[in-house]
Amino acid sequence: MKAGYYAVIFTSKRTPEDEAGYADMAQRMYDLAARQPGFIAVEHAREALGITVSYWESLQSIALWKDQTEHLMAQGQGRALWYESYHIRICKVEREYQFHK
Repeated sequence: MKAGYYAVIFTSKRTPEDEAGYADMAQRMYDLAARQPGFIAVEHAREALGITVSYWESLQSIALWKDQTEHLMAQGQGRALWYESYHIRICKVEREYQFHK
């Protein structure tokens, strides 16, 4: 990825009853996001706190994803069933570097 793209950082705490359909919906949202204009990639980790970072070409791409019909439905289910809380941050990536052994 070349710097100048955007990262959406989604941190969440899930409810105790989070398993009913959560994994299937998470996979469906990944598959759907990957087909959206401007989508670059996604990374995630989950322990007590879940962290998902999706990468996008523009703020417009992020706005279109936020308002995508099936994603809106999943957001509603998340608030009703799966998330105790969440926090979203949108950042512009100004610089990046990597190490690989």
